Amino acid sequence: MSRIGRSPITVPAGVEVKVDENNHVIVKGPKGSLERSFPPQMKIQQEGTELTISRPDDSKENRALHGLSRSLLSNMVIGASEGYKKELSVQGVGYRVAKEGTKLVMNIGFSHQVIVEENSDISIDVPNANTIIISGIDKQKVGQFAADVRKKRPPEPYKGKGIRYANEVVRHKEGKTGAK
Repeated sequence: MSRIGRSPITVPAGVEVKVDENNHVIVKGPKGSLERSFPPQMKIQQEGTELTISRPDDSKENRALHGLSRSLLSNMVIGASEGYKKELSVQGVGYRVAKEGTKLVMNIGFSHQVIVEENSDISIDVPNANTIIISGIDKQKVGQFAADVRKKRPPEPYKGKGIRYANEVVRHKEGKTGAK
């Protein structure tokens, strides 16, 4: 039995979960609303403030979908109640970021500014010139947007310059030693 799949999901106060036919789930909370269709063989049950997911048999596909479905549903409940955020750090001499309207303007060592547009699902906050905070209610969209911003200038291993996650550790390499 899946250890992740069999654990129940506690629905916090202020979050409403609606399970329609064909396992279409709608989660509404203070941060917003999310909806997703789950595989029809998974059985989603709501008992009071707890959600449980069960599978019909122990086939390999159903075992894989059991834990996945539980994790996705849990992420929806957390996103609707608390939301998700990723913090990025910009390091390098002359590297800085600013927010102009709904655009993130980055000076990251290129001859031009790199501009990333904020979309409807994601909000960008720039508390200082070297920090970017990306927040939203969908965990997958927040993570993908943060990865796309990081991809504009990933940290390099020799000086550590670039855009990295706030908790990311970049291992430094030793440079070449030169001729003797």
